[in-house]
Amino acid sequence: MDFFEAQAHAKKRTNRLVVLFVFAVLGTIVAEYFAAIFLVSVAQNRAHPYHGYYDNSNYENDTTPAFSFWQPNIFAGVAFGTLAIVGCASLYKWNLLHEGGEIIAEMAGGRRIEPNSTDLAERRLLDVVEEMAIASGVPMPDVYVLHEEPAINAFAAGLTTSDAVVTVSRGALDKLTRDELQGVVGHEFSHILNGDMRLNLKLTSILFGILVIGLAGRGILWSLRTVRVRGKGGGGIAAIFVIGLVLMIIGYIGYFFGRLIQAAASRQREFLADAASVQFTRNPAGIGGALKKIGGYAVGSSIETHRAIEISHFFFAQAFTSSFATFWATHPPLDARIRAIDSQWDGKFFDPPETVDIAQESFSEITPPLPSASASRPTGAAAAIASIGTLTAAAIAGAQDLLDGLPPRLLAAARNAPEAPALIYGLLLNDDVTVRDQQRGIVAARVEAATLLVLDELTPALDTLDPGHKFSLVQLALPALHQLPPPALASFFDTLDQLIHAHAKVDMFEFALQKILRRNLALGQQPVGMGQQIFSFEALADEISVVLSALAHVSSDDQPAATKAFAAGTGQLKMFEGGLPFLAPDACQIKQLDAALNRLAIASLPIKQRLVTAAAHVVCADGVILVEEAELLRAISAALDVPMPPLSGKS
Repeated sequence: MDFFEAQAHAKKRTNRLVVLFVFAVLGTIVAEYFAAIFLVSVAQNRAHPYHGYYDNSNYENDTTPAFSFWQPNIFAGVAFGTLAIVGCASLYKWNLLHEGGEIIAEMAGGRRIEPNSTDLAERRLLDVVEEMAIASGVPMPDVYVLHEEPAINAFAAGLTTSDAVVTVSRGALDKLTRDELQGVVGHEFSHILNGDMRLNLKLTSILFGILVIGLAGRGILWSLRTVRVRGKGGGGIAAIFVIGLVLMIIGYIGYFFGRLIQAAASRQREFLADAASVQFTRNPAGIGGALKKIGGYAVGSSIETHRAIEISHFFFAQAFTSSFATFWATHPPLDARIRAIDSQWDGKFFDPPETVDIAQESFSEITPPLPSASASRPTGAAAAIASIGTLTAAAIAGAQDLLDGLPPRLLAAARNAPEAPALIYGLLLNDDVTVRDQQRGIVAARVEAATLLVLDELTPALDTLDPGHKFSLVQLALPALHQLPPPALASFFDTLDQLIHAHAKVDMFEFALQKILRRNLALGQQPVGMGQQIFSFEALADEISVVLSALAHVSSDDQPAATKAFAAGTGQLKMFEGGLPFLAPDACQIKQLDAALNRLAIASLPIKQRLVTAAAHVVCADGVILVEEAELLRAISAALDVPMPPLSGKS
């Protein structure tokens, strides 16, 4: 299953979830209606205690209507009230969770791990996440630890790849080897790449909407605990008590079925994520070992926070125990998951050590031999498209080699919040000495002296940096840059803009770097939903033409070669009658390209898929992928929220 297919599958699951939610709400409305009818009948009997019990001939003047179980006015009132309460509650929760993965991590009691942490266990986790982020082209997620949780568990959360977080329990850090930790993180990256995170957030919002009726009933009962009944007020208090009790019972009936929906939506995805983790790491013993340790560990995967049930479908393993475990389990049984990975498993779990000796854990002991880094990057348009939104063991090995090969001082700056802006400024320094001096003056006038000192310290290492590694440094710096408050972030982008315009022409690297940073940092601080979408290819014909033309001109200065590259891309877009026009260079400059990508960002998934496919064919048309082409293609992909791994220089 490729990235686009997985995203489409996630959308179908969301639609099914909405259908189940509708049935749960309808069931709640019916239960409330019958409860209301019961209360009305009781009230009528109290008002007319003898009506219907004796010969009606004695009550010829009785105008009390005969009681009916179908009363449209009551049903309409109940239905409207229920829909209003459930809908408003779900929207409230969605608005709260709309802040992204960070809010879920903090809700669970997570503590953010600083990117430059020197704690051995935390550093090992960060290294694993960095490798997978670089290998998959996903922006480096923020990483959290549930410091008070001794269980072995983890989860990924967020609306998009730009605001995703990976959260791991303290028990997982302490008791899993690097291989096992890599298997767990691979499982969570599968959820990031397959669109499961957004589904999980929707599921949490829906469950809260269903649960809120029960919470309202419980609140009513709780408010009566200090009320003293005096005189004739007892009847009113009793009525309020009955209403609260009925609401609580009905609410928890909805809660029961909501948990069934939660379980049904989660179980199959866990099998798929386990399989993806094995595919990513090519090491079944990694995730398999983690599952076996959970089975043999006294605490297992049970999370202690009271939020565990609410967000249990996020976790790597079952986060709570219940009397209804068979029905409410959000994860398949451990033995079923292990046998799906290892058909020869002997059925034995094992108790994990108190703490894994990380200092003595040698890399050669924990990671099997993998293909060389040269095999880590896709070649050819078809391979480039196939690599989108996925991970391979070879790509992870390539990411490991890349991280090992980066200058240590640059790597440290990327992981350090105060130094990360200086690193980005340094990536924009021009080769021309005059322009570089002007850029340094811009930085000196706008930042603190300490930042300028860091820039000067990093410059020698930046001058020797492989051009193909620049975007990997940008990826690694994202968590540190996420820590910038909005005013500092605005100043950061203003400085970038001045550095980019310090010379006559903005080149594609500068555009790509600025586009990627703006897209990821803006979404990371204020995630957005799907919102408005464009489903018509024809409506975006001009924008697609701008993007493919710009790529073609970057691919070659030779007009016939550029025309051939453009034709290779438009050949993937047969839906345009008469084809798309190949624009002159001045018609697809940075300004036009930026506007086109902003509009294409709200295109539907099929349009994005076709566009990225066409763009990859433009880039690979001549069998050579220039650094500028790869950078622009990754910027285009980032603008469309499509994770693009690093590309090789030959196709």
